[in-house]
Amino acid sequence: MQVCAPEGFGLSPADRELAIVPMFHAMSWGIPFAALMSGASLVMPDRFLKGEPIAQMIEAERPTKAGAVPTIWTDVLSYLDSHEVDVSSLKEVIVGGSACPPALMEAFRERYGIEIIHAWGMTEMSPLGSVSRSPAGATGDDAWAYRITQGRVPAGVAARIVGPLGEQMPADGKSVGELEVRGPWTTSRYVGEDAPDPDKFHDGWLRTGDVGTLSADGFITLTDRAKDVIKSGGEWISSVELENALMAHPAVLEACVVGVPDERWDERPLAAVVLREGATASPEELRDFLGERVAKWQLPERWAFIESVPKTSVGKFDKKQVRANYANGTLDVTKI
Repeated sequence: MQVCAPEGFGLSPADRELAIVPMFHAMSWGIPFAALMSGASLVMPDRFLKGEPIAQMIEAERPTKAGAVPTIWTDVLSYLDSHEVDVSSLKEVIVGGSACPPALMEAFRERYGIEIIHAWGMTEMSPLGSVSRSPAGATGDDAWAYRITQGRVPAGVAARIVGPLGEQMPADGKSVGELEVRGPWTTSRYVGEDAPDPDKFHDGWLRTGDVGTLSADGFITLTDRAKDVIKSGGEWISSVELENALMAHPAVLEACVVGVPDERWDERPLAAVVLREGATASPEELRDFLGERVAKWQLPERWAFIESVPKTSVGKFDKKQVRANYANGTLDVTKI
C-alpha cells in the first residue's frame, strides 16, 4: 500500500513499470505486489542488465517508471549519450541498493527529462523504508538537498539513529550513528536454527547496518554501510561520499572506494577508478579534483585504474572483491 501511495512510488493503472533488478532483490520483489494492487503493467527485462538492451527495451515497450540500482543507470546513460534512442516515455526512476551519484541524477534530468528518485529499504522491511520526494514549498537548492538524501520515512516506519554505546542520537540531521527501524511491515526477529545473529535486533528495533543521520522532519541520509565505513586514525570516512565526488569528474565512469590496511592510520581509502572510453586522467589530477570537495585528510593515497568494478548479482559494487584483489596483489596500485 505504501509503495502505491503518491509519496511512495505512486503507481497507477496508467503506469508501465520496468523492474530491472533481479526478482530476489528486495526492491524488485516489492514492485510486483504494488503493480498488482494498483493495476500497473510490468515490463520484465530478464538478465539483460547492460545499457544497450535496456535502452532499446525502453524505446520498444514505453515504460513510464523504472526501478534499479544506480550502477545500471550509469551504463544506460553512457549508451544514451552515444546513440539515438527514444526514451521519452520514461519519466521517473526509483533507485535503491546504494546511493546514486548526484552527477548521474543531474545528467538524466537535464539531458533526458528523467527524474531519478532515491529510495531505501531492506528485505526485512518488506521492503520499503523511505522515498526521497521533496516536501511542499521546497524549490531550487533546497529541494535538491532533500532529493540527494535516501528520503523520508513514511507512516508505518519508525526510525532512529543510535550511537556506538547504544544511546539514541538527536534527530538533527547532523548526529551520526547506525539507523534502526521498526514498524508493522518490519520484521522483529529471525526464525529457525540457522537464523542470523540475534544482535541484529535492539530493544524491538531492527539494526539496519547502515550509518547516517536523521533530520527532524524524518529524512534519512546514509553515509555508508557499517562494514564499508573507513576508520582512519579514529575518524570515519564515507566511501560513498568519495565515490560520488569522483564520479562527478568528466573522465570517470565509475569509482569504487574501499578501506585498506595502513600501518600508521590503521585504514586508509583506496580508489579504484574506471575511466570513460577515450578519456584520460592521472591519480594526481583526480586527487586534486577530489580535494576541492572533501577534507584533505580524507583524500586517498592509493589509486588503481581498472577496466570495470566487480559487481554483485544485483549490480552493486562488490567491495569485498575489490578489497580481496588489493590483498592478493592483483590490483596495479599507484601511491601518491
